[in-house]
Amino acid sequence: MTKKYTLIATTAASFLTPFMSSALNLAIPTIGQQFASDVYLLSWVTTSYLLASAVFLLPWGRLSDLVGRKKILIGGVLLFTLTSLFCGLSWSLPSLLAFRIVQGISAAMIYATAIPILTLTFSPQERGRVLGINSASVYTGLSLGPVLGGVINQYLGWSCIFFLASVGGIVALYFLLRYMSGEWFGAAEEKFDGKGAFLYGTGLLVFMYGASSLVRWEGALYLFILGFLMLVCFVFYELRRKFPLIHLGLFKKNVAFAFSNLAALINYSATYAVGFLISIYLQVVRGVDSQFAGLILLSQPVLQALFSPFAGRLSDRVEPRIVASVGMTMTTIGLFVFSFLSAQTALWFLIINLALLGIGFAFFAAPNNNAIMSSVEKKEYGVASAVLGTMRLIGQCLSMVLMTLITTHYLGKVSLSPIYGGLFTKSMRVSFFVFALICCGGVFASLARGELARKEDKESN
Repeated sequence: MTKKYTLIATTAASFLTPFMSSALNLAIPTIGQQFASDVYLLSWVTTSYLLASAVFLLPWGRLSDLVGRKKILIGGVLLFTLTSLFCGLSWSLPSLLAFRIVQGISAAMIYATAIPILTLTFSPQERGRVLGINSASVYTGLSLGPVLGGVINQYLGWSCIFFLASVGGIVALYFLLRYMSGEWFGAAEEKFDGKGAFLYGTGLLVFMYGASSLVRWEGALYLFILGFLMLVCFVFYELRRKFPLIHLGLFKKNVAFAFSNLAALINYSATYAVGFLISIYLQVVRGVDSQFAGLILLSQPVLQALFSPFAGRLSDRVEPRIVASVGMTMTTIGLFVFSFLSAQTALWFLIINLALLGIGFAFFAAPNNNAIMSSVEKKEYGVASAVLGTMRLIGQCLSMVLMTLITTHYLGKVSLSPIYGGLFTKSMRVSFFVFALICCGGVFASLARGELARKEDKESN
């Protein structure tokens, strides 16, 4: 199979999940009205998907090293296609949450394999460009999501967003089955760490659920502590394993890898809830319909899509930590500006600041991915990609958890309504201020990674 078709197939698969996430944000208020749900329960429409992806990403990444990455990728796209259909057919919020969990598991299969396949197919000199194109496909999905999601929700209903994602899955499957030949293995002779996967998955699940529910009920504190202890046990257990689920030694011996992943965790923790909050703000506080809200939100991912390939190529010539740190600084400024939003803020100002965030995201993501994949050897690509994806997903979960804690503190169990628009706006401003502080810390983590010594450049000399 040629490089071109590998890029097309993986790009098509990578497009699906961000499209689904960004499109669904526009339907959150409508789903809340249909099922009479408060912000806490609605947040789990997004968080359940992210948490399932985070729990299963490392196991899928490890299994892809053992059984082949193409098999896992095709299986993930097939399952994503089916679960999208069932999400659209949901008859209640619990049923939707159940299908979203399975959809998150399928998304983890895609996350765990797309970047390793590209990294193994293309040379180090081409990698920044290719990862930039892959990031552009992600941001194109994010760009089309608000537009199509808003229009579909407005005229056809939120279920049709899932049906469209299912159709997209069929298209991606065609490219994968028609053009992708061969297979990519990482460590076929090694064994899968089942106990480690259980400790990690259960610990993360209990920890995140407990954290998000701290304001909701008293028993959540015990779950929070239990989850934290299980994750600590997971770390000590993995350090003694011959074939661990994740090679924690990478963090100790590789400063660039450790701080690049920390920067990714911080960046996503500070930014992921932006779309969720702004969607509710526009539709509930400002009273615009989902179609118009989608057009406003479009300004952010369009700039991401436009600047990602350029940022990726730039990181091939300029030290990635510099490019990524500039991007995170721009993001910090944008988040801080959002902490002053009110019901009277001009929409043109909102659009400009969303565009600033989009450019900041673009200049962070592709260079940071390039830094991570270039800091490890070929045999570590699978685990490096899985760790990067896990940092992204855990960061996104933490972003939703922090947002949920703050909004639940101010709103309690009331359903979404313009009557409570003032309280929501106050909680939103506090959320953005907290996110800006977190992102500011991420700038220092990004700079602390030091000069990047590209592993493959050393191997070739």
